[in-house]
Amino acid sequence: MRQIVLDTETTGTEAARGDRVIEIGCWELLDRRPTGRKFHCYLNPDRDSHPEALKVHGLTTDFLSDKPRIDEIVDDFLAFIRDGELVIHNAAFDVGFLNAELERCGAHYGSVADHVVGVLDTYKLAREMYPGQRASLDALCRRFGIDNTERQLHGALLDAGLLLDVYLALTSGQFDLGFGSEEQAPVHAVADVAAHVYDVRVVCASESERVAHRARMAVIEKQSGQRLWIEAAETP
Repeated sequence: MRQIVLDTETTGTEAARGDRVIEIGCWELLDRRPTGRKFHCYLNPDRDSHPEALKVHGLTTDFLSDKPRIDEIVDDFLAFIRDGELVIHNAAFDVGFLNAELERCGAHYGSVADHVVGVLDTYKLAREMYPGQRASLDALCRRFGIDNTERQLHGALLDAGLLLDVYLALTSGQFDLGFGSEEQAPVHAVADVAAHVYDVRVVCASESERVAHRARMAVIEKQSGQRLWIEAAETP
């Protein structure tokens, strides 16, 4: 299965009021293993970022002034995500902005849903797994022991890399360190995150419960004519 871990940075929070995408960052997973392939670009939004947004990402109008516009990279972007499952934290936000950008590029581009097989929202997944607890990317990095000290400012490629680690920890605790490529995909933690994911408690049956179980199995065996259960002590 091919998955694309994706994040964006924007000029503000409201695509419907003209805020724009200014950075897209993606990392590729194939059968849950990072391949090292990425897609990354900054975009000229032809407008300033809101002051509060600028504090978050630090991407100034001057820095973005010589970057390509969305219509110059849209084909490459769609080729990268095509037929994959997108993995996004708070997916409605990013997908809403990307759909607005595709609309600007022309009706023939359709929406994000027309190019991918599905979208997995890790924010919703984390809220379901840990109800009542914080589910921000920083909070999940702390939960799983993932090093996010480089995240002084938000950046789409950096955040997508952190989300890649969070997603693997959130779903199975598996990290992969053997990429074999010169430019490796990010793995920000090498600790045993399985200890954070699984809190295993072993419960043993009491002697009375074992006796009741054997009696029940004897009744089933008598009625069915088949033995359905062999105790460990009886196995060769």
